[in-house]
Amino acid sequence: MKPDAQSPKAAAPAAERLAGGSRRALDTIGRLPPCRWTQALLTRWGISARTAVIAVPYLWLLLFFAAPFVIVLKISFSETQIAMPPYQPLLEWAGERLTDIRLDVNPGNFLYLIEDSLYLRAFANSLQVAAVSTLLALLIGYPLAYAIARSDPRWRGILLMLVILPFWTSFLLRVYAWIGILKNNGLLNNLLIWLGIIDQPIVMLQTDFATYLGIVYCYLPFMVMPLYANLEKMDLTLLEAAEDLGCRPLRAFASITLPLSLPGIVAGCMLVFIPAVGEYVIPALLGPADSLMIGKVLWTEFFNNRDWPVASAVAVVLLLLLVAPIMYFQRVQGRESGGRP
Repeated sequence: MKPDAQSPKAAAPAAERLAGGSRRALDTIGRLPPCRWTQALLTRWGISARTAVIAVPYLWLLLFFAAPFVIVLKISFSETQIAMPPYQPLLEWAGERLTDIRLDVNPGNFLYLIEDSLYLRAFANSLQVAAVSTLLALLIGYPLAYAIARSDPRWRGILLMLVILPFWTSFLLRVYAWIGILKNNGLLNNLLIWLGIIDQPIVMLQTDFATYLGIVYCYLPFMVMPLYANLEKMDLTLLEAAEDLGCRPLRAFASITLPLSLPGIVAGCMLVFIPAVGEYVIPALLGPADSLMIGKVLWTEFFNNRDWPVASAVAVVLLLLLVAPIMYFQRVQGRESGGRP
């Protein structure tokens, strides 16, 4: 009669064979090169290489964008408490059963941002500073990118290297360098006095001028590179055809070059405007002490007032203000691309 269950003596050799097969498989995978080892693991898990490659950027966004945003969003709906961490949890057990969960959502942090004019003025001032800085960076960066794109190909690489050369040094070090240049006994004032242009030092440090100068200087390469990439790929035969038809250079630039470079302008403006809105280091070191920037407000709420829920609400609103125009421009560009033949 055949037994219903296998005896322990009969099951032991089967388990040993299974364990031995697993060890041999792992040893085989371990002896493979890294690429073959990864491919073997993906095959054992039933994942294709194409799916794994596509999943890498989504995994990156999930870990370093979506997950932190969910945490900040959770804190923004909580209440402040004198403890560590300085906020109350949203979910609490009200009993021993799984259904005994209490959800405490506090939207008052977002209402507080509307009621207190400090935050509204901080948002408005940050948007103004970022918009003016972006416009100045565009006015300086467009001619620079155009000159590099139309320069001799032998010198083009050197000119591009000079544009990105500031990135080889620390961001904080570059900002501190401007303090030595703009202070009353700094390099610029001493040069102007030596040339006889001024008789006494001009106050340039701790002013709005210094803030704009620092932001434009630090983020100008982010404006130049997208513009250069767009202008360098432009078909010059269009300008030659316009010139043959009697079109003046200025009109050809306004009718052909400027519209075709619009994607580069939008990309450069976004790359400058977005970090400039939340900038903290440059206004704190170069700007006036009473400058009201949203980055300084966030720092104060997090580290001085220790009001993490309100600070998280400010961060969420700031993120929404920055994501909304990006989504709008992407939608407009997608619509224009879809409408082309």
